[in-house]
Amino acid sequence: MPLLCQEYIFCLCLYGSNVHGVLLQTLTIFHSGYYNRQAFGYSAQIKHSDLCLNVLQIIDQEINPYVDKWEEEGQFPAHKIFKILGNAGFLGVNKPVEYGGLGLDFSYSVAVAEELGNINCGGIPMAIGVQSDMATPALARFGSAELKREFLQPTIMGDIVVCLGVSETGAGSDVASIKTKAVRKGDEFVINGGKMWTTNGTQADWMCLLANTSEGPPHKNKSLICLPMNLPGVHIARKIDKIGMRSSDTAEVFFDDVRVPCKNVIGQEGMGFNYQMLQFQEERLWGVANILTTMEKVVQETVNYTRQRKIFNQPILYHQVVHFRLAELQTEIELLRSLLHRATALYIKGNDVTKLASMAKLKAGRLARELGDSCLQYWGGMGFTSDVLVSRFYRDSRLMSIGAGADEVMLSIICKYMDTLPKK
Repeated sequence: MPLLCQEYIFCLCLYGSNVHGVLLQTLTIFHSGYYNRQAFGYSAQIKHSDLCLNVLQIIDQEINPYVDKWEEEGQFPAHKIFKILGNAGFLGVNKPVEYGGLGLDFSYSVAVAEELGNINCGGIPMAIGVQSDMATPALARFGSAELKREFLQPTIMGDIVVCLGVSETGAGSDVASIKTKAVRKGDEFVINGGKMWTTNGTQADWMCLLANTSEGPPHKNKSLICLPMNLPGVHIARKIDKIGMRSSDTAEVFFDDVRVPCKNVIGQEGMGFNYQMLQFQEERLWGVANILTTMEKVVQETVNYTRQRKIFNQPILYHQVVHFRLAELQTEIELLRSLLHRATALYIKGNDVTKLASMAKLKAGRLARELGDSCLQYWGGMGFTSDVLVSRFYRDSRLMSIGAGADEVMLSIICKYMDTLPKK
């Protein structure tokens, strides 16, 4: 394929209908040496910063002007926003080109996740992350070509919305304890049970469902299943009212004799637990990347506010306890970023980064709580209102120590790799 044609196709994949306006810029990037040909056919690599500039443009034009409205309404229009992001290529950054992705490595997904931290709330980036990097890694890696065409490709393009069905009322971080069952009957599975805390659940078109498909050991009896949400027997019990992440819809879902073709199983039946553990690694790294930028924004906004807000005849910022504390927090952010980038670099080389990903998520959750509390304090009464970013961050970021594995689970994983857990 001629080089110009390849570059035009890449622009079309990345920018959709705006291809002509950016083709010249993209050609310049190609010939300046920012791209390297990879094994994904004509796919190429762009500088992380160039990719992020386009994410920021979408955030500034299509998302941030409406965040306050969506926060108040308790939901953002997922189909609309995902279609915009899908047209620009940002829902399949590290997914195969043949299914609509950009074919780049996971470090580019991390870069996009960091940039999405510029959204003025936590709920919308989280919902985007479910669509791009939390509910689809196993499908992209292990799913059949038929499943990828039916579910992965339209998800990457933003034509449909996906949710992830893992947690249940009695099984959150303890994934092995889930009770939802999928019983084989002929060429179908009959599914009964329920899922809790389902991000995108009220708007989703399909669910990446983890269910027990046999009576074997809890780590070997589970499968991931592509489950259309419009099937008979799928019931959205309620939209959950949360203290934070207000603009992201979260559902409780029940399954009553839902029939799904056996061919909808992702990869090998019985490997669902292992596949989900792999998905958790990308989910945790993505979550850490996303919250880094928001933490930086909160620190900078606190600097700006305390510089102009005076107490005892001088700016709050000029008190040593304040500017020293903000310096400490900024240092912690940079240390966490270094851990994230190290883990990501090892991950894209095929290494097991379970320990490092768990460390990064543990640190991110604790730092977010510490940073939110410290910065809110310096805002005084304004920090106790809903009018400023720091108060929204204070509410939203609390989930970081709970979702995708609680802090205590992260500690247990780290201890397991350190071989310090008590012997049974």
